[in-house]
Amino acid sequence: MSNVVVVGTQWGDEGKGKITDYLAQEAEVVVRYQGGNNAGHTIVFNGETYALHLLPSGVLSKNKVNIMANGMVINLKALVEEIEGLKSRGIDNINLKISNRAHIILPFHIELDGAYEDLAGKKKIGTTKKGIGPTYTDKHFRCGIRMGDLLDLDYLKERIENIVRIKKISEKVEISAQKIYNEVVQFSDIVKNMICDTSLLLNEALENGKKVLFEGAQGIMLCIDHGTYPFVTSSSPTAAAVPLYTGVAPAYINNVLGITKAYTTRVGEGAFPTEFEDETAKTIREVGHEYGTTTKRPRRIGWLDTVVLKYSKRVSGINGLSIMLLDVLTGIKTLKICTAYKLDGEIINTLPSIVDHLELVEPIYEELPGWDEDITNVKNFDQLPQNAQDYLKKIEELTKIKIKIFSVGPDREQTVVMEKIL
Repeated sequence: MSNVVVVGTQWGDEGKGKITDYLAQEAEVVVRYQGGNNAGHTIVFNGETYALHLLPSGVLSKNKVNIMANGMVINLKALVEEIEGLKSRGIDNINLKISNRAHIILPFHIELDGAYEDLAGKKKIGTTKKGIGPTYTDKHFRCGIRMGDLLDLDYLKERIENIVRIKKISEKVEISAQKIYNEVVQFSDIVKNMICDTSLLLNEALENGKKVLFEGAQGIMLCIDHGTYPFVTSSSPTAAAVPLYTGVAPAYINNVLGITKAYTTRVGEGAFPTEFEDETAKTIREVGHEYGTTTKRPRRIGWLDTVVLKYSKRVSGINGLSIMLLDVLTGIKTLKICTAYKLDGEIINTLPSIVDHLELVEPIYEELPGWDEDITNVKNFDQLPQNAQDYLKKIEELTKIKIKIFSVGPDREQTVVMEKIL
């Protein structure tokens, strides 16, 4: 297959950055299709750690076209800082293309994001306060600013003045059109040569048989439509969103790799059926460095949930799995996998739409023995301890999804490919 979509199957932080970076070595085009700098992809290569928030994970591989598609929302200051940060480390040939239809995060979006969270009190969403939600809100309210607007500064100024009038009336926000214009336009000379019709570029690449890698942010359980609403992000990380967020035909989206941890984590508020907190959870958190790439918040820890994986498979067309951080489970005597939920005495095999109901479910577990052997240098499936092999086989059995990759450490080289993806 000449293209693949990499999606997170849980609540984000599954290790998509590492796998995208790994697959980018084979790809010719790498596309980030949604979200903004609320995302954090950590990549470790040759002992060096890189934290990417906006840029596609292909920027660390040579001779790739890296695309920020129309489904993204972009903080220009953060983007320039990220590009400059890579340059300072000797990475200055990233060949970046930015969709002229991607929306720009404005300063007041960030202020509003924080204000909304503060007003929500105990019912807060747990947002990163990066302005993502308010920017997507203005996109759908048809009063946003897009990257292509930077190519016509008179039009840009007119659009900003119009938005300020709307905001002053509808939200009584005291903002200055000139100040916003000045803050936005200072970055135009830096990024204007990167802005283009990325839909046209992508379709030409696909028609010419180029290998294209689509990279989502967050995870399917944070999807605005299919996630644990309202504790979700403001876009859709599913593979189904790729055509809309990139401007390619749905027919091109037929190879979807779901990324999942060997356990489950979540950052922020919201239901989390398999969550637990004891010494084992603390061990997983510390060994797995389970702290947010963007927020540095400690992640909540839970056992692997195959109800979630099967749900993600259904709404995103997943036909292969990559199991991440398998090595983190080394030394845990008994492992648990959630196979179903019990709600009001009834066994259910999917997620309720009402988040308060999901809070009430009781996970049903199957227990498996763990392993003590160091697996960080394993190069193939047969080198794994028998109990680790059985753990992976059980995941395949329960989800009916073939495992194509598993990871035994953070470095690019600690990746075991069982079936070629690209």
